[in-house]
Amino acid sequence: MSAAGNTVSIHLAFDFGAESGRGIVGTLDSGRLSLRESARFPNGNITVDGHLHWDINRLFSEVRKCLKACAAAPPDSVGVDTWGVDFGLLDAKGELLGPPFAYRDRRTDGAMESFFRKMPPEKLYSLTGIQFMQLNTVFQLESMVRDRSPLLGHARSLLFMPDLFHWMLTGIRRSELTFATTSQLFNPVAGKWAPEIVSALGISPGLLQDIVRPGTVLGPLSAETRAATGLPSIQVAAVGTHDTASAVAAAPGEGDDWAYLSSGTWSLLGLELPAPVITRESRALNFTNEGGVDGTTRFLKNIMGLWLIQECRRTWARDRDYTYPELVALAEASPPFASLVDPDRPGFLNPPDMPEAIRAECRRTGQPEPVTPGAMARCVFESLALKYKLVLEQAEKLSRRKANRLHVIGGGSQNRLLNQFTANACGIPVLAGPAEATAIGNILVQARALGRLSSLADIRKVVLASFPPGEYQPCNTDIWNEAYMKFKYSALK
Repeated sequence: MSAAGNTVSIHLAFDFGAESGRGIVGTLDSGRLSLRESARFPNGNITVDGHLHWDINRLFSEVRKCLKACAAAPPDSVGVDTWGVDFGLLDAKGELLGPPFAYRDRRTDGAMESFFRKMPPEKLYSLTGIQFMQLNTVFQLESMVRDRSPLLGHARSLLFMPDLFHWMLTGIRRSELTFATTSQLFNPVAGKWAPEIVSALGISPGLLQDIVRPGTVLGPLSAETRAATGLPSIQVAAVGTHDTASAVAAAPGEGDDWAYLSSGTWSLLGLELPAPVITRESRALNFTNEGGVDGTTRFLKNIMGLWLIQECRRTWARDRDYTYPELVALAEASPPFASLVDPDRPGFLNPPDMPEAIRAECRRTGQPEPVTPGAMARCVFESLALKYKLVLEQAEKLSRRKANRLHVIGGGSQNRLLNQFTANACGIPVLAGPAEATAIGNILVQARALGRLSSLADIRKVVLASFPPGEYQPCNTDIWNEAYMKFKYSALK
């Protein structure tokens, strides 16, 4: 820790997820961090002309409310992180061309195949090292090109979601590295936007902004923001603006023999490496290489995650609003390994009825259909744990690095049953927490930007001192190894 490490500093993190946004105030004092939730507000898609969008103006109004509430005790800095891939477009006057599209919108159906007629998948992966998902920014743009969207004709600047918030706060247009890497428009080896991909899309290179690294001070709040909030000229810092980048920065791992699982709506499981792994084998297994703090690479795979149980809960709410602890208890009381599904089946991306989608998948694979909420939740949790084992084995083989423990971070780290299932399935200890990893990483990278911390190792020392993880030791591994064979035979066919 730097000499400034004993100075008290206050930082405000805005952390946006698919279900909610929060303003979290972090106070760093003598190598320990304390958190206080200043604001929480709902998020979700809005439908405009039959398409799913994010209500950016409402979200920014919530940001301003939170900033105004902090005026009596202003933070030293502000930073924003969000989910990945989505973006907004500005016109020549600097005005936003409508609310940003949401990644689950169906406009990207067929966009991967359309783009692959312009650039083979082998070439696209060799340039970016990013796994193929139809929601990726490159395919969102391809859908706009394919469908002759009039927005592209008027667009002069593309800003990713956190960049939009930073622009609205400061008037400064930049793209932050960790988020840029998720777009599948960035070459991690060259360290810059990939002109071949931009050319294949047929969009203007001028749409893309200069890239800054996490831990960069962008500048002060604009005069307009200061007038609206009553805040002084505090600094806005580019953190790991992709939420997983901030979360992994807060994983209290030591050495290089650990893996991480950022557990939330999505599950992102992987290893922190010094350089990308871009090979024929990693492409075949659809692994991704995303930027991390301090020049690290997040070598990982996206797994559908707790989205499945979130959507089941939303469907069940028509009759009964189950809490997550209730669903965990019901799952624990249900028979084990009755049915297993691959969480990444395309039918689970955005079905109108998730329980029915899971039952349909069980019918397709010749397994019993989970009928009760407890059986359904057990199916989801066991399937996730077994998918984690599969992906971890793949990551270890591709990277030639062995993980002897798994750090589970994010909101899903509070699910004790899933943590134990994951330890049992993977056969290694699971260290759970911090649950607020994304906000913590956001805050501590702000602190680094202002010189309060000097390295990623310093950040993790603060995390370990402030938020000791819970530990889950593997048990019943023989039974789980048998279930793994069933999972590979039934769920993955």
